[in-house]
Amino acid sequence: MYWYLPWAWTTSFLDALVRTAPVVAAPLTDDDLDTAAELHSEAFDHPWSGDELASLLGQDGSFGFVARRVGQSGEPPLGFVLARDTKGEAEILTIAVAPRARRHGVGRLLMDHVLQHLHAERADSLFLEVDEENAAARRLYERLRFVEAGRRPAYYRQPDGRRTSALILKRSLR
Repeated sequence: MYWYLPWAWTTSFLDALVRTAPVVAAPLTDDDLDTAAELHSEAFDHPWSGDELASLLGQDGSFGFVARRVGQSGEPPLGFVLARDTKGEAEILTIAVAPRARRHGVGRLLMDHVLQHLHAERADSLFLEVDEENAAARRLYERLRFVEAGRRPAYYRQPDGRRTSALILKRSLR
């Protein structure tokens, strides 16, 4: 029995080193905007600055969430979302997830918080735009029951100069 203790301690110690802390979402505040702008620049070819994000967050009906690992408040966020609710019709203004955190449920966590917030506010619908070539985002939105409500042809300019359409997606909240 004695020989088991060092092995069990080693296993749990290594397991603690490898296991990552859970990710939680909290309201987006002015203190988060500069790091959110850095995240935005990692995700988009035409990023928004911290001042632009602050201007949007300061508008009536605007709100957002930031995703972080528990116990790592000093670390940069893993993602953020900025949305606006205007008389029951809401829209996602932007959502960005750090490349290192993609495909780990961060985008879903952020969208779930937006949907919970809008449910509490009794919003009727939520709209967003997504590049038609962003397959990962489109899969997420499909799982969240968004449907195509329109299309903006040649809306996005890609780094290689090509133009791609923006899909306008809608989710009914009632």
